[in-house]
Amino acid sequence: MSLQKNHTSHSDRARNLFSSNFHCSQAVIAAFADECGVTEQQALKMGGCLGSGMRKAEVCGACTGALVVLGLLYGQSEADDLVSRKKANMVNDMMMDRFAQSNGSYLCKDLLHCDISTPEGLQYARDNNLFTEFCPRMVQSAVNILEDIISETDSSK
Repeated sequence: MSLQKNHTSHSDRARNLFSSNFHCSQAVIAAFADECGVTEQQALKMGGCLGSGMRKAEVCGACTGALVVLGLLYGQSEADDLVSRKKANMVNDMMMDRFAQSNGSYLCKDLLHCDISTPEGLQYARDNNLFTEFCPRMVQSAVNILEDIISETDSSK
């Protein structure tokens, strides 16, 4: 799969979706819908319950969206396909580790320095423009890391 020509389009698409009132998870998954063999509508639905750290300020939705993409690309779909299982585990660990290394954490509450699952934390995030100024950077980070992982994984075939 050649991602070189799609780099700008993945980034632009994810940014546009996120700024159009979709969750971070939805934006990341839908940006890669073509490569994953799903429609944009299906991708948006897949990510519909994963944003804001699954609404509990847990794993960042942008990171979770990237994991969904990796699962669609490399995940195990046959019970006896342990090679795919091993590859999916490998890319999962790469995504989680690199996202945390690049951003300081993969947990939404750590990234935002507030717990958006509480009314007070949600208000803090809104008052400080975190959803419009900080979260787009997490979407971009997830897309960049995801593209690197896909390129590395596909080039090692």
